[in-house]
Amino acid sequence: MYIKMKEIFAVLCLLALSVCTVSCIDEEQFNDDNNGNFEALWKIMDEHYCFFDLKKQSLGVDWQEVHARYAPQVAGANSEQLFEVLTKMLGELRDGHVNLYSAFDIGRNWSWKEDYPVNFDETLYKRYIGTDYRIAAGIYYKILDDNIGYMRIPSFGSQPGNGNIDDILFHFMSCRSLIIDVRENGGGMMTSAEILASRFVNKKTLVGYMQHKTGRGHNDFSKLQEQYIEPSSYIRWQKPVFVLTNRGVFSAANEFVKYMKRCPNAVVIGDRTGGGAGLPFSSELPNGWGVRFSACPMYDADGISTENGIEPDVYCSMKDLDMLHGLDTIIEKARQMSI
Repeated sequence: MYIKMKEIFAVLCLLALSVCTVSCIDEEQFNDDNNGNFEALWKIMDEHYCFFDLKKQSLGVDWQEVHARYAPQVAGANSEQLFEVLTKMLGELRDGHVNLYSAFDIGRNWSWKEDYPVNFDETLYKRYIGTDYRIAAGIYYKILDDNIGYMRIPSFGSQPGNGNIDDILFHFMSCRSLIIDVRENGGGMMTSAEILASRFVNKKTLVGYMQHKTGRGHNDFSKLQEQYIEPSSYIRWQKPVFVLTNRGVFSAANEFVKYMKRCPNAVVIGDRTGGGAGLPFSSELPNGWGVRFSACPMYDADGISTENGIEPDVYCSMKDLDMLHGLDTIIEKARQMSI
């Protein structure tokens, strides 16, 4: 059995509805006080978060131990102090998709990328693209002076139309290769990633798998469901394409890299991506604060979780000497490989 990306959201809506139906029947009620909000958050995560086994293996996270360590800290706390304690508890998971929302702040964790080199410099990027670049549907593009097409996609927050992508690829028709720079792309819509990736395959291609939670246990998951990319009926790129990555590639952008790893003419260059593989799920505490986290794990075509990031085909990091000379080492590596 397989599931198309376009059908994922329908599946998630049905899952959310079923979860809500069950919760209306037997969900435990918590008081709107410090202890009640703490217990509600811990239990929501305990029953619905999808990466506890992975976090235990990679980080040694024991969610029961986390409860025992943080529960005493909420006694006597004011609202801001409570928010800080809850944010720190969620931070134990080191997951960029786990956020706590209040009226005065958003609790977040950046450790998943802070321990890695940035491998992107906005000033250097602007030297390459200059001021005579084109913009279409949030994509910045230009033909570099060695006849290589360059696309910079800082976000998948908007969905490009097929006409936009056709115009871009037609502009690059005479180019010998194409560079797609998604460094520091924090994600957006998975459909945007799918639409673009469909321009680089010529047949239906298995790109990975996904699961969804089926119960409240840490290991209550559905069977793996296949993800496929269908070739676009519009213009498709047949020449080499180089995808540039760093640790700032997250969520839907992480999925895009996963798709491109399966494209026949694509090479991924740079650093390991940031991950963020799970599709988000939202819930609410008794005091009205919201929590958002991953509830549907994703895997690559080999069945390996992409939550902790995706390895590039060619590792490459920015070099200080290159930067002093106004060069982006990762872009230059892609240009060298185009020869």
